[in-house]
Amino acid sequence: MKFFHLSDLHLGLRLIQRDMAPDQEHILQQVIQLARREQPDALVVAGDLYDKAVPSAEAVTLMNRFVTQLTQALPNLVVMMIGGNHDSGPRIDCFRGVLERQRVHMVGMPPVTEGEFIHRVTLEDGHGPVHFYLLPFVRPSMVKQVVGVREDGSACSYDESIRRLLAREEFPAQARTVLVSHQFYLPVGADPQEVERMDSEVPIVGNIDRVGADVLDGFDYVALGHIHKPMTVGKPHIRYCGTPMACSVSEAGQRKGVVQVVLGAPGTPPEITVLPLTPLREIRVIRGSVEEILAQGSEDYVSVVLTGGDTGSVDLLPRIRQAFPNLLEVRVEQMEGALQDLALTQERLVDPLQLCCDFLGQLEQDERDILLDVLHTVQGGK
Repeated sequence: MKFFHLSDLHLGLRLIQRDMAPDQEHILQQVIQLARREQPDALVVAGDLYDKAVPSAEAVTLMNRFVTQLTQALPNLVVMMIGGNHDSGPRIDCFRGVLERQRVHMVGMPPVTEGEFIHRVTLEDGHGPVHFYLLPFVRPSMVKQVVGVREDGSACSYDESIRRLLAREEFPAQARTVLVSHQFYLPVGADPQEVERMDSEVPIVGNIDRVGADVLDGFDYVALGHIHKPMTVGKPHIRYCGTPMACSVSEAGQRKGVVQVVLGAPGTPPEITVLPLTPLREIRVIRGSVEEILAQGSEDYVSVVLTGGDTGSVDLLPRIRQAFPNLLEVRVEQMEGALQDLALTQERLVDPLQLCCDFLGQLEQDERDILLDVLHTVQGGK
């Protein structure tokens, strides 16, 4: 049984006001090409399908195009996707029954009533059945009716909730099992602070969402989502595949890929291979003096850190933007290594559109167009 493991697509992502749709389209097309070449039996996406609970129309269209082209390329492929903490569970569950008849299983919500259990998809190969258990992101409040409360009447923790959910399941004897989950799992005794988290993640204060990875013992493979850096959790077959492309500056330099898993006969370890993905543009952090920076012009997404030179020049930002058309940010290294945004350090250099976008937050393209028209009108009336 061969399947692909992906997670954290974050469709609809904007990186420091940059629309990443073309970059995400580029990566998804690579996934389709890899699927054509490798001919997997299934493709698993372990949560955070979208970047927002209410995704934009463009993000939904991109997802639709990806699934349509993928299933056209491989008509017998089984697609399994779960909701993550960025997703709206009820929205992911929409048309679930209809999609299942098309071999597409999109599961947004965990069991929330006593009569519900973790959604299971069973596939067959020459060695017998393989059971995939699809467990979307779980908050204790979501599953309270299912897992109950502690003896003192207080609510269960994240760890207790996951353990009780899995304890309710009857796992078939001698069959191979795969868990697909979107949580923060840690090896027993590990320090949560030692796990490198990316800027694009949304950690919970105090790491109260951590779950002991020993609860995953017994599965033949555990396909995890939530952590953006590819990593294993104590054992090679329990792993976060990471994002298929960098979602933040903190992910600069990370090598991304699709995890390909081949399950053999029951009791044998899976064969795990990472199939590399190449981004449309790299995310890079460039440090140096003004002169050194300007000499490295690039089409990549670049975060510039100025360490010297004439950082007070009135035309500095325009010159940097000309050298780096996809510039993300410019920061100046102050004394003792502190970094200051150049636009805040030199207010006269602030681009009015960028300043408004920074204040208002993420804007859709039509909203940016309206804002730009207003700015032109104001500036033209001076």
